Amino acid sequence: MHWTRQTFVHWPYPPMDLQRLLPPPLEVDVFEGQGWVSLTPFVVSSTRFLGVPVPRGTFPETNLRTYVRRKGRPSGLWFFSLDVTHPAMPAARLVGIPYSLAHLSVRGEGRTRRYTGRRGSRGPGYEMEVRTDERIEAPHRLDSWLTDRFHAYSLSAGLLWRTPVSHEPWPLFRGTLVRLEESLLAAAGLPEPAASALVHTSPGVGPVRLGFPRRG
Repeated sequence: MHWTRQTFVHWPYPPMDLQRLLPPPLEVDVFEGQGWVSLTPFVVSSTRFLGVPVPRGTFPETNLRTYVRRKGRPSGLWFFSLDVTHPAMPAARLVGIPYSLAHLSVRGEGRTRRYTGRRGSRGPGYEMEVRTDERIEAPHRLDSWLTDRFHAYSLSAGLLWRTPVSHEPWPLFRGTLVRLEESLLAAAGLPEPAASALVHTSPGVGPVRLGFPRRG
């Protein structure tokens, strides 16, 4: 698949606020003592399974995630939620990946992108407008730490699973959060962020390859 029209909105969090939401043996991964949570809307395109094109293979998706580590394993992502419009994706709940069907839209004019999402008719959602600014020619360590992650962890029936992901590094731009109204953080059990968001945008990466889940 390809991931396109991507935005990352990142907030720093005290590690204790995140650790209570993680299953053992996962621990919060920190950057200079801070945990992070990221809201990431984007568009999935050119989706294939075992080389065969997937029907309706272009669709929007929105993730809310944090960053985790486990002794003896690669660091990776833990998803609080994954909202998607494709009806087949919630099947990944079999290995604990928390996909939910939602109403999502992605629009853009020039350097501005507008994203909206709502889980069901009265569920949590968001409305976001982001402006793309200058290209990041030499990413800071934090830029790469927040965006280049190649494993995702999930929990199902008491078992921890790890799904590998491979793709080229993201081409990153600075972004400005013009407007955001959201209820996804509270729905995940997170307090309101105490600091301003760090924003990245990207035209996307691809091909992205998802491996089969394995015991974490």
